[in-house]
Amino acid sequence: MISIDSAQIDAWIVAFIFPLSRILGFIATAPLWSSNGVPRRVRLVLGLAITIALTPSLPPMPAVQPASLGGLWIMAQQLLIGVGMGFAVKIVFTAFHMAGEFIGTQMGLGFATFYDPLNSAQTPVVAEFLNLLALLLFLSMNGHLLYLATLAQSFTAIPVSATPLGAGSWLNLAELGSKMFSAGLLLSLPIVAALMITNVALAVLTRAAPQLNLFALGFPLTLMGGFFALAVSLNYMATPIQGIFELGMEAMLGYVVPARP
Repeated sequence: MISIDSAQIDAWIVAFIFPLSRILGFIATAPLWSSNGVPRRVRLVLGLAITIALTPSLPPMPAVQPASLGGLWIMAQQLLIGVGMGFAVKIVFTAFHMAGEFIGTQMGLGFATFYDPLNSAQTPVVAEFLNLLALLLFLSMNGHLLYLATLAQSFTAIPVSATPLGAGSWLNLAELGSKMFSAGLLLSLPIVAALMITNVALAVLTRAAPQLNLFALGFPLTLMGGFFALAVSLNYMATPIQGIFELGMEAMLGYVVPARP
């Protein structure tokens, strides 16, 4: 006769609920899965499926009761780690939005916005174009599978335990925010430099021929120059965008490190 005691039931629950908390936190904040276009039931089913697939290969979980104070603390900490990992990836994807903001403002398209139902906000058209381009490149290089593999690796690099998070975790998050601005600026720098040269040339032309209407002539030239520079630079954006994705995978494992005892 097979007998199952409460300790075995607690071990089964712990082996499933702790990884599930981290995975659901990641899915709730990661750029691709946190979109409003993905129903909540789909996110829940995806989290359950990933957890069931990963549970047999994960390290041993702490021997605590899931409903105890220690078990609830570990569950909340795993949820915080998952949210932090997804937020790190979201910060990395924001670099493309920043690049689009810089390019659109320099082109004179800063006012050209439309309502994005997925983000529930007004989005500039150039920023939305770069976001879609980065998302398509992300899917074409199986980036979603790489991020899931990094999430599975996090259970080894950041084991499930009651040890509190280290103070350096939040410092790494702040440094990642600064990298977002620098990456967005560097990604848009060739186009911004080309548009700056165009504006300087228009200023010299206006000084040489004051009878020219700068607003009637400069705006179409700036638009055409911006679109031309954007079209030329698309062939060279794949490598830096891939580097930004790799930065996101490093940030997933780098900024939530438990403190050493």
